[in-house]
Amino acid sequence: MKEIDIGKVSRRTGLPASTLRYYEEKGMIRSIGRNGLKRVFDESVIQRLTLIALGRGAGFALDEIASMLNAGTQPAIDRTQLQAKADELDRSIKHLSAIRDGLRHAASCPAENHLQCPKFQQLMSLAARTTARAKAKPAA
Repeated sequence: MKEIDIGKVSRRTGLPASTLRYYEEKGMIRSIGRNGLKRVFDESVIQRLTLIALGRGAGFALDEIASMLNAGTQPAIDRTQLQAKADELDRSIKHLSAIRDGLRHAASCPAENHLQCPKFQQLMSLAARTTARAKAKPAA
C-alpha cells in the first residue's frame, strides 16, 4: 500500500486541499493517517477522485456520487441511475442543439427584423417554454 500526502494528491488531481478535506468530511474519500499535520491517503484515493470527477462531469450531485461510493470499499454504481442520467443528458443535448441551430439561423437570417423570422419565433417560443418549466419545477 503506497501512501501519498494531501499535497501530492492535490497536485496529481488538480483539486485544492480544501476540496479533498470536504470530500473526506462527506465520506467520499478517507485518509489513512497523518504525516505531521498533513493528511495521508492510500494511493487508491486517486481512482476514487477520478470517479468523483466523472460523476460531476456527468451532472451527478455530490450526494448522489457519495451514495455510490459509500457502499463499501468498492463503488456501488447504480446502473438504473446511470441510465436515467444518460436520458437526462440526451434531453439536454436535444434542447441545446435546438437553441444552437436557432442561433445560427438567426445570425444568418435574411429577414430585416429577427422578430419577423419564423425560425427566430420558434427559438423564442422554446425559450419561453423552458423558462415556464423551470419556474414550475419544485425546488429540489
